[in-house]
Amino acid sequence: MSRDPLLVLNVVGLTPRLLRHMPRVASVGPAVPLGTLLPAVTCSAQATYLTGKLPTEHGIVGNGWYFRDQGEVYLWRQHNRLIEAEKLWETARRHRPDLTAANVCWWYAMGASTDWTVTPRPVYHADGKKDADCYTRPPALRHELTQEFGTFPLFTYWGPTASISSSAWIARATARLIGTRRPDLALCYLPHLDYDVQRYGPDGPEAIAAAGEIDAVAGDLIDQARGSGYQVVVLSEYGITAVDRPVDINRMLRREGLLEVYTQAGMEYLDTWSSRAFAVADHQVAQVYVNDARDVPRVRELLTALPGVDLVLDQDGKKQHGLDHPRSGELVAVASSSSWFTYYYWLDDARAPDFARGVEIHRKPGYDPAELFYDPADRLVKARAALTLARKFSGLRYAMKVVPLDPAPVRGSHGRTAADPQDGPVLISSDPSVAAASFEATAVRDVLLELLL
Repeated sequence: MSRDPLLVLNVVGLTPRLLRHMPRVASVGPAVPLGTLLPAVTCSAQATYLTGKLPTEHGIVGNGWYFRDQGEVYLWRQHNRLIEAEKLWETARRHRPDLTAANVCWWYAMGASTDWTVTPRPVYHADGKKDADCYTRPPALRHELTQEFGTFPLFTYWGPTASISSSAWIARATARLIGTRRPDLALCYLPHLDYDVQRYGPDGPEAIAAAGEIDAVAGDLIDQARGSGYQVVVLSEYGITAVDRPVDINRMLRREGLLEVYTQAGMEYLDTWSSRAFAVADHQVAQVYVNDARDVPRVRELLTALPGVDLVLDQDGKKQHGLDHPRSGELVAVASSSSWFTYYYWLDDARAPDFARGVEIHRKPGYDPAELFYDPADRLVKARAALTLARKFSGLRYAMKVVPLDPAPVRGSHGRTAADPQDGPVLISSDPSVAAASFEATAVRDVLLELLL
């Protein structure tokens, strides 16, 4: 006989420290520590949870990487086939061929074999404008959700205006699927804790307030799911820890003559084709691509000496940490606990590309947490943003240049193992049979599979 259906609620950034301020989530069951994956970032962690494999096997070495066959850095791709291993629901269907699955905003959703899919997907107009929207499968689901809850709030999902609104929309969409379709497996991604904990750090009042907000949203979904006979698992991908030192890894490589740029319209762009070495920065981990193997020893030496770098993984180190996949760099740098990597490669802000001052997750060759801020050095930044928004609504082309080029405001980051277990990820299950002192990240797939079968 099949088990009760299962809701897997991914509350990003949930840690034992923040769980103290989240009574409704905590009421699901005892919190069990999860082993921290390297890199402890969204795409890698989710791929490991769904496959039971490390990046060595599933290929998701970060939120993005250098696509060597195209000579381009791409972050936040969406096609499910980038995960090179069987996913949880596919494994379960070998035992339960009729099992149904819904994915609400877990990553690599497009093209997946789930029965229902909801994922962020802006409208990219021919004139360069971008409007909020989402992709759904089946297509009619988009109209249903939009009619019920409004347009997917993309501009509160990330950027300076990121807020609880996006997580609330995602939770309501999940609740609707549970209530009307009753999938055997429902995956839900709630990103809210990511925002203010990266902005202000994990120890301030902002983090506690964010924990309270997401507890209310998650609590309502949990109550509905349990009232509908669902088992509930709450988990997190990583914990966010306090940082105070940005590390300009690409600027160092440029000063050493290893990274090259090309110039257009007075702006500098990373030249991946000609650079001898460059880094794809991803929070506290950087994939460092070295085009000539003879340069690897020198680059390793330079990285090891760079303040804020804790570890430099070569081929043996990558194997040890489950990162020896062709998508990884020749070297992988891991920041110290209080540091994180910027993607910046220009040496003069006057030469920065125009996308550097905007929320441009697909054009920047690395992750940019400064996108969570309005530029504090510009007293008129919000007025300028409002004027730019008016240009958009009037049908004119626009560029939202509001993001600072100074990374100093960032106070929280993730990617490496936290020094204190209170700042690590957790797993909480409503089923008391899920009991252990801790789970490795690769064990999550089997825990969920056991609850489904």
